[in-house]
Amino acid sequence: MQIYCVGGALRDELLGLPVQDRDWVVVGATPEDMAARGFKPVGRDFPVFLHPQTHEEYALARTERKTAPGYTGFVFHTSADVTLEEDLIRRDLTINAMARGEGGVLVDPHGGRADLERKLLRHVSPAFAEDPVRILRLARFAARLTDFTVAPETLDLMREMVEHGEVDALVAERVWQELARGLMEARPSRMFETLRACGALTKLLPELDRLWGVPQRAEYHPEIDTGVHVMMVIDMAAQLKLSLPARFAALVHDLGKGTTPTDILPRHIGHEQRSVSMLDPICERLRVPADCRDVARLVARFHGDMGKVTELRPDTQLKLLERCDALRRPDRFEEILGACEADYRGRLGYTERPFTAGERWRALLAAVQSVDAGAIAQACQDKAQIPMRIQQARICALTAAKA
Repeated sequence: MQIYCVGGALRDELLGLPVQDRDWVVVGATPEDMAARGFKPVGRDFPVFLHPQTHEEYALARTERKTAPGYTGFVFHTSADVTLEEDLIRRDLTINAMARGEGGVLVDPHGGRADLERKLLRHVSPAFAEDPVRILRLARFAARLTDFTVAPETLDLMREMVEHGEVDALVAERVWQELARGLMEARPSRMFETLRACGALTKLLPELDRLWGVPQRAEYHPEIDTGVHVMMVIDMAAQLKLSLPARFAALVHDLGKGTTPTDILPRHIGHEQRSVSMLDPICERLRVPADCRDVARLVARFHGDMGKVTELRPDTQLKLLERCDALRRPDRFEEILGACEADYRGRLGYTERPFTAGERWRALLAAVQSVDAGAIAQACQDKAQIPMRIQQARICALTAAKA
C-alpha cells in the first residue's frame, strides 16, 4: 500500500496559499485493506474512506470510462493494480494532477509545477471533454487564481464541449453549486468572463450573457457597457467581502437592462421591475436558495431608490424600509445595502467613492427603531388607530432625522 497527497492541497502548498483540506490517494489496496486499518467507507460511486483519526478523505486509485452524456455518465474501476499515473491522468487540470508520497518526492507526469510557474490553467488530457462540470471548475479557478490564464488549447476544447451540447446535460444543483463558489472567489468576474469566452454563459445564464453590448447613460455609467458594469459590481462585492446572497444580488440586479427596447437606449426606464420579473424563473431553473433569491429581488427592485435616499419623502422612505422588512430583519437589510454599495462603486471612476446613501439609510432605520411602538399601543384608547399612530410616529422620526 502506498499513500499520496494529491490535488488542491498540494497545488495550494506549492503556491504558498493556506491549505484547507488534504485529499489522499491510496495505491495497491482494496476496500478490505482499508477497513482492516480502521478507515470508514463513505463513497457512494467509488471507494472513498475517512481516516480514523484525522477524518481526511482517502480514495482508492481509480480509472473511469465515459458511458453516457453529462457529468454522471461514468463507470469507475478500482483495484489494487491501478497505478498512480492512471489515477492522475483522469484529473481535470495539470496543476491538480500532482502527487507527493511519504518520502516527499513530487510525482508530476503532466507538468503541473511548470504550469503553476507559468500561471497557466491547462487540461491534462482529452478526457477533460467528457465531464462538463470541468468547464465550471476551470472558470472558478480563474476567479480564484486571478493572475492565471486559460491555455488556448483548453479554451478551444471547452468551446467544442459547448458546441457538442455537453453543457446542456448539467443538472441545476451542480451549476448553482459552482456558480455560488465562483461568486465567493477573489475576482468573480473572471469566472463569468471565462464562461462567456467559451460560449457556456449563453447556455447557463443567457439573461446575463445578453447584457454585454447594451449601452447605459455615460453620466451615470462611465463604463457604458452593462455587462462590463455588472462584472465591476461583482468584483466590488468581493472586495467588500459581502455574503453570497448579496453577491448573487449584485450579479442579477440589472438583468432587465437586457430587455430594454432599443428605441429608448441608453435609458432603461422600468428596468428594475423587469429585472424582478426575470428573477423567479432563473432562481427556479438553477435551484437558487431562498435567501439568495429574496435579497436579489429586493436589490433588483430598489437599488435605484436606495441611491436617491435624500430625494425621497419620509413616508416613501418608510415604505421602502417596510418593503425590505428592515425592522424585523436588519441583518438582511445590511446585505441589501452592501449590494447597493457594490452597484454604486462598481463603475468606472467610482471605486474609491464613499457610498454615503448607505450610512443615511442606517441612520433612518435607527430613527424608526427608536419609536416605541409598544408605548404608543398602550396609550391609544381606540385600538383600531394603533397602526396609523405608529406609522405617524415613525414618519415624524424620519422627518426629524432628515432635518
